[in-house]
Amino acid sequence: MPRETHLEATIGRPLASTISKAKVLMVGAGGIGCELLKNLVMSGFKEIEVVDLDTIDLSNLNRQFLFQKQHIKKSKAHIARASALTFNPNVNIVSRHQNIKDQEFSVDWFKSFDLVMNALDNLDARRHVNKMCLAANVPLVESGTAGYLGQVTVIQKDETECFDCQPKETPKTFPVCTIRSTPSTPIHCIVWAKSYLFNLLFGNAEDDDDEVLSKEDSNDDETAKELAALAAESQALKAILESAGTEGFAQRVFDKVFYTDIQRLRGMEDMWKNRKPPIPLKYDDVVSQSDNQPTPMDIETETTTLKDQRVWTLAETAQVFSDSLNKLTARLKEMRATDPEASVHFDKDDPEALDFVTATSNLRAHVYGIEEKSRFQVKAMAGNIIPAIATTNAIIAGMMVMLAFKILNKRLADCKTSYLVYGRHRPQLIVSEPLAKPNPKCYICRNSYIVLKIDTSKSTVQDLIDLLESNSLVELEIQENGRVIYDPDFDDNVAKTLESLQITDGKFVDIVDEEDRKIIVYLKHM
Repeated sequence: MPRETHLEATIGRPLASTISKAKVLMVGAGGIGCELLKNLVMSGFKEIEVVDLDTIDLSNLNRQFLFQKQHIKKSKAHIARASALTFNPNVNIVSRHQNIKDQEFSVDWFKSFDLVMNALDNLDARRHVNKMCLAANVPLVESGTAGYLGQVTVIQKDETECFDCQPKETPKTFPVCTIRSTPSTPIHCIVWAKSYLFNLLFGNAEDDDDEVLSKEDSNDDETAKELAALAAESQALKAILESAGTEGFAQRVFDKVFYTDIQRLRGMEDMWKNRKPPIPLKYDDVVSQSDNQPTPMDIETETTTLKDQRVWTLAETAQVFSDSLNKLTARLKEMRATDPEASVHFDKDDPEALDFVTATSNLRAHVYGIEEKSRFQVKAMAGNIIPAIATTNAIIAGMMVMLAFKILNKRLADCKTSYLVYGRHRPQLIVSEPLAKPNPKCYICRNSYIVLKIDTSKSTVQDLIDLLESNSLVELEIQENGRVIYDPDFDDNVAKTLESLQITDGKFVDIVDEEDRKIIVYLKHM
């Protein structure tokens, strides 16, 4: 019996046929993405493209079930594709280990899909996909989870509100899956410091990962080499931990985490094609700057700024890292004298624990060129981190496929925004409401989108102004991603080429004229 028989009996042959021919773009192959891709290949979808920049981490394995230990440090998109094909080998899946914001993913490329499905965990990428789908006029199924809470909705140009129709607060809670080998925000560094390094140094490991990795079966030389490298890394860290409390311990931990591990990451060239690679730090280089300087907690500042509310210098941060590491190690040694299984748990009100997480997260932020935070800010942010829940991801992914069925069956009016509200004071698990209409004041979806073909390498800002003014747009203000390029009182860039201002193929330019008409121009290099 063909595997499509039950699907056709359930949803009807016409819809099953439509689904099999639909070309679907799935952005993100993490917690929601793993569940979603499995659902898609088991639900009759046969043309799927997956985009994800991330690589697999050990912490992903408890909920991203398409991945196993031998896949650590490999592309999520590629491994998700390979694993999903074992569920249904008769599906064409294209996987891309790339950033969805890369230039090649143009509006025309988005137009080639019948449906886009977001399984992302950061606002910037979700806003970008939202804008691209609006410009391409392609329906988007948007989703998100945080702990036991989740939501899923549909975005369709001119029919529903878009992702930016309602203001989005900066998240105060973050799933573990936001901890990346390529962090981009301070909270990523804080989560890594609190949930990974702190537990590794002062907690109890669940198993001997190096032994498991060294015994893991592998069928190719690349996998074998990767497993050998991971086992060697784990053994190196274990040797360092065994020297806890001895002279030079802080330096060995520092150099392992901020130099050796970073050097290894830099060797993964594909990861840094479109972003600045991290800069390794060595303990001696940093500490040499802090000779004869007091620690931040002893400094008498001349301003009225509270000591906890200023960002430490790099030298000060290294000192706090060393001091807090040695104090926590001594505490752990004392605890284990009476209880060999004892561990130190992070508490934001524990001064030494907070010092360690603040220093470690800021050192990591420095390595990646990310804004560093004060001890006061880290305390507030570290207290609001929650884990991702596999069941939440599974429920949301299932609802996404149900919405996809309705969209492809031309039943947008039957689609609803649904919320998973487990643990709240409601009798039901899922609450749904009709799709909201577009916000008339939304700057993203209520403005016109036009495609402008132009030679970005030769055309200047003045050429762009002349072209727009020839179409009855006068007294213009031009912005790109919040950056002012031109207005009547700022003409410094008029003689510069668009390319010299990093305004190239695939970029959006926001135009506002004297009548407050707003147009979003999508540039297409010719």
